[in-house]
Amino acid sequence: MSGKEKIEIDEDTEMPSRAWEGIRVHQQYIKGPHLDPSTPITEDKIRFVCISDTHGKIERSPLCMPPGDVLLHAGDFTMRGQMKEIEKFDSYLGYLPYKVKVVIAGNHDLTLDDDLSQLNMESFGISKSDIKTHLKSKGIKSVKQMLSHAVYLQDSSVSICGIKIYGSPWFCLSGHGDISGGDNNSGCVELLNTVQKRVKPKYHVFGHIHEGYGVTSDGYTVFINASICNKKYQATNPPIVFDYAIPEGHNKEELLYMDKDF
Repeated sequence: MSGKEKIEIDEDTEMPSRAWEGIRVHQQYIKGPHLDPSTPITEDKIRFVCISDTHGKIERSPLCMPPGDVLLHAGDFTMRGQMKEIEKFDSYLGYLPYKVKVVIAGNHDLTLDDDLSQLNMESFGISKSDIKTHLKSKGIKSVKQMLSHAVYLQDSSVSICGIKIYGSPWFCLSGHGDISGGDNNSGCVELLNTVQKRVKPKYHVFGHIHEGYGVTSDGYTVFINASICNKKYQATNPPIVFDYAIPEGHNKEELLYMDKDF
């Protein structure tokens, strides 16, 4: 299909569970595969370590983070996007040994949304004036700049050893890793259609629905819900890892220079 194919609004977009029942009969739905984190890392592949929905928990009680080359955090690294939460998270990122850390925001990381109104912030006990004062004291202009130990993506991409990674702060997709309370699907039908019909990535890493943790596949794209926290916001789920073959003409030495490009 064309990469410019128009994605129409599904007639059941407001009822993702019913939409998924109609979609799933026309495609494969495979549980797994999981890569054992103890599998040796090789020079011809990039080992990605995926986490999401950590909500400030792993900084206090760090998980046993598996070895790897690149960390992918798919959002919700705070509870309310407060300055102290972001600083603690960034400090934790600096502690981790991965050569590159890629981060997107989630709905809890609300202060990274430049368009969020003062009214919405006040409902979470956050003041825009306090944020401006804090940023000024740090000599920076944006909350995003507080993530000094990460490549932050917001509807943008980065190339790592020839592997393109696109990051966007949108939520989970219908049918893969989106089962919430009452065994209902909570994902976006149009996002699933965009991923499967237009983008067609090898891997799609996300979070948001804690209960949907795990790995599935449609036979082409591997879908990874990397939520670390469970429904009770306890950091109980281990990171999920996968290996990606380095494209011809690239090598792991490029990782050593990534921090000079951003």
